[in-house]
Order: sequence, then C-alpha cells, then structure tokens
Amino acid sequence: MKPDIEAIFLDVGNTLRIVLKDPEFSEAAKQQFLELLDVKEDPEVFFEKLETRWKAHRKRCKQTLIEASERELWSVHLLPDYPKETIEPLAGKLTRLWRDKDGRRVPRSDVKDTIIELDRRGYKLGIIANTITETEIPDWMETDQVTKYFGTVILSSKVRVRKPNPEIYWMAARELGVEPAKCVYVGDNPVRDVEGTHTAGYGMMILINEPATLEKEPPTGEFKPDYTIEEISDLLDIFPSRK
Repeated sequence: MKPDIEAIFLDVGNTLRIVLKDPEFSEAAKQQFLELLDVKEDPEVFFEKLETRWKAHRKRCKQTLIEASERELWSVHLLPDYPKETIEPLAGKLTRLWRDKDGRRVPRSDVKDTIIELDRRGYKLGIIANTITETEIPDWMETDQVTKYFGTVILSSKVRVRKPNPEIYWMAARELGVEPAKCVYVGDNPVRDVEGTHTAGYGMMILINEPATLEKEPPTGEFKPDYTIEEISDLLDIFPSRK
C-alpha cells in the first residue's frame, strides 16, 4: 500500500537540472577564474593542482558527510596558499566559475510545469541538495520563477550536513512540519539518495534514471527505490491530487 505522502523533496543536480557540454562557455569560466585570482603560473599546472586538492576534499566530504561552506572550501581546502582575507570575499564567485567550467546547467524541460502542478495538487515541496554553492540554486529558482512553490531549500553547503546523513532529510521534514513517513525524496543517485531516504524513514524514494550518474555510481543492490522514472513529469502519474 502506498503511504500517504504530504511532502515531496527534490534533488537538483542531474535531477531537476542537467549539465550541457559547452566548450566555449567552459573555457570562458576558466579564464575568468584565472583572472579573478591573477594567476601567474601555467594554467594547466594550476588547474591540475586544484583538481588534485578538489578530489581529496570531495573524498573527505563523502567519508565524513560534512560539507564545507564556500569560504572554508576555498580558503582552507582548495587555495590555502592564498591569503585568507583575499580568498574569502571571492568564494561565491570562485564556486560558480568552478562549476561553470564543467558546462552549462539547465533545467529539464518539464521541471517548471511539474512543480506548478504538484503544488496545485496540494503537495508541500522542498529541495534537499548536496552542493558546494550557496547561491546557484536559489538564483536558478528565482530566474525560473519557481521559488514560491518551495517551502524549504536545504543545501549542504549552508547546513554543513551531506546526504546520505539522515539529519539533512529530517531537517527538511521539520522545516515543512511533515513527519518523515509522509515524505518522499526524488533524486538521481542510486546509492547515496536511496540509502539516505531509507535511513531517514521517508515513506518513499523515487529515482530518476540519469545515465551520467549511473556511470559514476552504479547501484549496489543494497537499497532499492520504490519507483524509477524517466522524466520529472512522471511524478504526476504517481501523485494524484490531495484536494
């Protein structure tokens, strides 16, 4: 029997938004990054050093399930050889450019209409996302005019806790005043998202089939989603009106 779901929480990266490869866009981001820091060393050497630090930092975050703030990320972990007072004010811009070098992030075509319809059907909506940026997701929500549909936005970079730590899920449920058993989480990661949702005692977990994620983190078989969808709009087939 399907649980009585009151709140639907959504992931963002590779769930609501995907990355489109755009070499020109990525190269411009890298150039801006170098200019912002006034980098004198060879760009290739500089980015190689940064990538090494980045991978070490991400491994540490996944082990501890603790996220660094933007200021800590750059001043402590990625650019410790620069003066802290120089780096901290630039942290937000550095994060955006660091992400932009991977490509252009755009919402899936059916996201906005699905969000509006789920809200119309009477569901409370929220965001739970592992992310290093504190502004990118809120800025996208404002640009696409969907901010008003979400009762809470829980970002690991701001709350310092990462999925699959159940606390980030409980935090989101408390924000909306809904018990975990009446919450559902929609994400793309077959390991982290599924594990966290089940551990937190959410009533349901829905996995969106995202090949890019599956390639990096194939399912282990230990935890399974309740549903697997191909499009965000498939949620409308699962959640009827509550009104």
